[in-house]
Amino acid sequence: MVSRADIKNMVFLGDLSDDMIDNLLPELELLRFAEGEIIFRREDPADTFYMLKRGKILLEQRISGKVTISVGTVKPGYSFGWSALLGDEKFTLDTVCGEPCEVLKIKAKTLFTMIEQDYSMGFRLMHRLLHMVRRRLDGRTELLLKVITDHPDIHSLLRED
Repeated sequence: MVSRADIKNMVFLGDLSDDMIDNLLPELELLRFAEGEIIFRREDPADTFYMLKRGKILLEQRISGKVTISVGTVKPGYSFGWSALLGDEKFTLDTVCGEPCEVLKIKAKTLFTMIEQDYSMGFRLMHRLLHMVRRRLDGRTELLLKVITDHPDIHSLLRED
């Protein structure tokens, strides 16, 4: 069962009023996963949004049949499955439990219906989502720049001899 405290600990839901939380509470489901379990794969239908209560989620991108790259992690209190909220038809990454996890989930259609019924709630959620997307984009930009500047060919160009 999902509690009010669980919702208040989620960054995405942190700005909601008590009334908004009360409306949201019955729509959330708590799931448990073992280490190594896959929550969803790239190309699965993006119809559900998730928030991590406990554990660690690895965000992975398969770049070949033999190579998979971890592009990020999700820590407790943070969300994943944003494709469901951004109108994408399919997820863009694989999500793997890096350790045993407890995850809150809500169907995207349900959340969109709630947002349409309460614009104040929708504004708070989308404002929070925008900040989270920006933070993740900034992190990936930093990682890309680090990879580029650490490349031996680029590194030699950057040296000031």
